[in-house]
Amino acid sequence: MCGIAGFCDFNKKSDKKTLEKMTDVLHHRGPDDSGYVFFEYSNVNIGLGHRRLSILDLSTHGHQPMEFENLEIVYNGEVYNFKEIREELEKEHYTFYSDSDTEVILKAYHKWGIKAVDRFNGMFAVSIYDKKENKLILIRDRSGIKPLYYYKKDNLFLFSSELKSFHENSAFEKEIDFDALSQYFHYGYIPQPYSIFKNTKKLLSGHYLEIDLTTKEINIKKYWDIKEFYNLPKINISYEAAKEEVEQLLISSFKYRMVSDVPVGVFLSGGYDSSAVAAILQKYTDRKIKTFSIGFNEEGYNEANYAKEVAEYLGTDHTEYYCTQKEALEILPTLPDIYDEPFGDSSAIPTILVSKLAKRDVTVALSADAGDEIFGGYGKYKTSLKYNDFFSKFPSFLHSPMSYICNTINPLKFPILKKQYNIESRLKKIADILTSNSAVAAMKYTSHMFTDYEIKKLFLYEFQKLSTYFDTDNDLANTNDELNKMLAIDYQTYLPDDILTKVDRATMSVSLEGREPFLDYRIIEYVSQLPSYFKMDDKQTKIILKDIVHDYIPKSMMDRPKMGFGVPISEWFKDELKEYFSIYFTKEKLANAGLNSYEVIKLKDEYLQGVNVNTRRLWFILMYMMWYEKWM
Repeated sequence: MCGIAGFCDFNKKSDKKTLEKMTDVLHHRGPDDSGYVFFEYSNVNIGLGHRRLSILDLSTHGHQPMEFENLEIVYNGEVYNFKEIREELEKEHYTFYSDSDTEVILKAYHKWGIKAVDRFNGMFAVSIYDKKENKLILIRDRSGIKPLYYYKKDNLFLFSSELKSFHENSAFEKEIDFDALSQYFHYGYIPQPYSIFKNTKKLLSGHYLEIDLTTKEINIKKYWDIKEFYNLPKINISYEAAKEEVEQLLISSFKYRMVSDVPVGVFLSGGYDSSAVAAILQKYTDRKIKTFSIGFNEEGYNEANYAKEVAEYLGTDHTEYYCTQKEALEILPTLPDIYDEPFGDSSAIPTILVSKLAKRDVTVALSADAGDEIFGGYGKYKTSLKYNDFFSKFPSFLHSPMSYICNTINPLKFPILKKQYNIESRLKKIADILTSNSAVAAMKYTSHMFTDYEIKKLFLYEFQKLSTYFDTDNDLANTNDELNKMLAIDYQTYLPDDILTKVDRATMSVSLEGREPFLDYRIIEYVSQLPSYFKMDDKQTKIILKDIVHDYIPKSMMDRPKMGFGVPISEWFKDELKEYFSIYFTKEKLANAGLNSYEVIKLKDEYLQGVNVNTRRLWFILMYMMWYEKWM
C-alpha cells in the first residue's frame, strides 16, 4: 500500500523538486521508502513519484519507481494473485529478482499490454510510462478501492493518489467546481469522475487513461463494468447450490487477502459482514486472528458488545476500545486534511479511531465493506421499492400534476403538514420520484440530503446538474428487476465514493493498509447473476450471506437489528460542537465560501432553538466550511 504522484508538463516548468514535493506530501501513505524518477525532454518534463508502505518483499527489491526495459511503473495497492501470474510469466521465460507484486505487474504489462489488467485480482492504482510508445498510462481497479486523481489544463497533466499533491505544484489552479459541490450537498460525497476542483477528475473505476506524449491526446477507456455482468442471463441454479458457490468464493477471496509479510488483522463490528470475514478466516487458520472494534458509551450507537461476543465465540485475539466524545472531537480538526475534498460521512471518525487502534498491532487490516451493496443489505432498497410500487399504482397521466402540486405547495400554510418532520424537503423528493418511475431514481432522490431546490437557496452561485452513474440505469437490461438495478448503481456510486473513500483515507492516515475481502471481482460477477430473491425479500436482507454466516456462528447470536457505523452527532452538536458554529458559520466566511449565510444561520438557529431539523445537514455544511478554510 502506497501513494503515487507525477506529471507530464509540456510547459516544462515542473522539475525534480516539484515531483519530490508532490510525492512527499503523501508520506502518511508510505512512510517506509520514497522514490522519484524525472525525465526532461525537448517537449515535455515527466515525473513519477512513489511513497512506500512495505507489505510484500520488505527488502529494497520492492523499491519504486521500478524499471523494466522500456517501462517505468509506480503503483499503489495489492494484486493478490501475483504468484499465479508470475508462474505464467516464468513459463514465458521472464525472470524475477524480487518477491513483490510490483515486478509482476510491470512484466505482465510488458507481455500482454493493457490486457494484463484482466488477470489482476486486487486493488490498484497504477501509472506506467512507456518510453517506446511514448505514452503514460493510468489504471484504476475494477471497484475503485484505490483512489486516482488527475488534473489537465494548459498543457499540464498531474496525477496522484490524493488531491493534496496537486497543491504542491505551483501551476495547479484550485478553482471550486460548484456543479460538483452541488453533488456533495446531495450525497455527502462527490461522485466519480468529478472532484471539488475544476479541470480535476477521479479516474473512473474499471477504466484506464492513456496520454500520448507526442500528440498530447488523452483517451479514457473502460476495461470492466459491473453492469455487463448484471445484464447476463440470471443463472438457473438452486439456492443451496448458489450458497455453496458463494461460500467457496468468499473463502478463496478472504484467504487471498491474508497474504502479507507483515501482521494482518480484521475490523470487527459484530454485524454479518465483518463476522463473515472473521469467522471464515479463523476457521481456515491455525493461529488466532487479530480483531479490533470501537465502542461508544452513547446508547444506540454501540456495537462493541456484539463484536466482543462474536470474537469470544470464534476465539479471535480481540481488542476493543471505547471512544469518548473528547477523543472523537480531537479527530474533527484533522478531517479536512485527511479527506482533501468535502466529505460528509461522519463515520469517518470511528473509522479513523479503529484504524489507529489496529495500527498498534498490525500493518494490514481487513475491512468488510460492500456486503450490503453486493447482497442487498440497506434499508434504502426496501424504501425505494415501496415508493416505486406505491406511485406506480397511480395512472401515469397523474404523475406530472401530482409532481407539480408537491413542488408548488407551501406546507407551512397547512397545520397538518407544518408539524411533519422535514416536510418541505420530503415533498420536493416525492415530486422528483413521481417524474422518474423507477426504484433507482427513488433511491437517488431519497439519498439527497439537500434537494436541488434547497441547494439553489444555499448557493450564491449557479450550478448545473451533472450526469453520474445514478443516471445510467437504462444501461441495465430488463433481465434485472428493480432491486438488482439498485445494487448495480450503488456499486458504482455510494460504494466507491463514500465507503471506500472513507476507509482508504482513514487507514492511510495512520499508514495502515486496508483490504476489502468482499471486493474480489469474482464475487460480484457471480452474485450479480443470481436472482434478487436470493438476496432480499419482504422480510429479510442479505439472505444468502446470512445463511452462510449461520453455518459458522449461531443465528441466535447474529439475528438483531442492523446498526450503522455512526457517531452520535445529534448529542454532540449541543455540546462542544456548538463552538464550531461560531467559528465557521459567520456571514463573512459563509459568503466567501459561496454559501447563502441567511439560509445557513437560519438552519443553525432553528436547531439550537430545539426545532427538529436534520443534524446531518449542519454536518455537511460544517465539513465543507472546514475544508474551505484548510484548502482555499
